[in-house]
Amino acid sequence: MLTGLRVKSILLSIVILVVLLGIWEWTNQAPTDTKPLTEYELLMGGASQEARVPPPSEVIKLGYEELSDPFYDAGPNDKGIGIQLGYSIYRVLVGFFFAALIAIPVGFLIGMSPLMYNALNPFIQVLRPISPLAWMPLALFVIKDSEISAIFVIFICSIWPMLLNTAFGVSNVRKDWVNVAKTHELSPLKTAWLVILPAAAPTILTGMRISIGIAWLVIVAAEMLVGGTGIGYYVWNEWNNLDLSSVIFSILMIGVVGMVLDMILAYAGRWISYRE
Repeated sequence: MLTGLRVKSILLSIVILVVLLGIWEWTNQAPTDTKPLTEYELLMGGASQEARVPPPSEVIKLGYEELSDPFYDAGPNDKGIGIQLGYSIYRVLVGFFFAALIAIPVGFLIGMSPLMYNALNPFIQVLRPISPLAWMPLALFVIKDSEISAIFVIFICSIWPMLLNTAFGVSNVRKDWVNVAKTHELSPLKTAWLVILPAAAPTILTGMRISIGIAWLVIVAAEMLVGGTGIGYYVWNEWNNLDLSSVIFSILMIGVVGMVLDMILAYAGRWISYRE
C-alpha cells in the first residue's frame, strides 16, 4: 500500500510541475514591441520596456548548456556552475564541521550540568539572535580574508541549532538510564559516551539538519557580499549582467543542492534512530 501511495505521490508531483511550468511558459512570452528602440536608447544600453521574465523553455535550454560543461574555467568572472557550487559547498562544510566540533561538546556540558546551563545561557541568548551577516564586517576587518570570513559566518550560524538541540537531547535522557550507569560505577565520560550519546543522537542529528539548512541559506548572501567565487557571487554577477535566465537557473540549483544536503542528514538520521 505504501508503494502505491508513493507512486501516486510522484505522479501527482509531476502533474503539478507540468501545470506550473505550462502556466509560467504561457504567461511569460515576451510580446512584440509596439515600437522599436530609438538610436539614443540603443546607444545608452536601453532594453525593451515590454520584456518579461524568461519562460521555462529558455531556462531549461540554458541549464542544459551549463550542465553539459559545469566545470569550465574561462577566467575570474567566468566559471562553470559546478565550480561555483563546489566553492560554496566547501565553505559550508568547513564552517559546519568546526561548528559541530564546538557545539556538540558544549551542548553535552550544559545538558548534563544545570550549573553550566545557567552560567552559559545568558551568553547564548544574547548571541543567538544576531544575524550571521552582521558578523561579516567585523570578520573581514579582523581576519582580512574573504574566504575565511565567509567560513566564519557559516560557523556562527551553524553552531546554535546544534548546541541547543544537543543540550535538549542530553537533558531529556531518562534519569533511570543514568542512574543504572552510576550503579555500574561508570565514569562521567563513559556515561556520556555509552548511555547519553546513543539516546540523544536523534535530537543531535535534528540540530545538525537544521544547521546545514541555515548554513546553505547564509552562504548565498555572504558570497554576494564578499564576491569572488561561489553560487551567491554567481547569482549577483548574472544579475549585474541582466541575465535573468542564469539567475533563475542558479536559484533552482541552490534549491537542488540544499535538498540534497538535507536528504543526506535525513538518511543518516534513519541509521541512528534510538530504540529503548
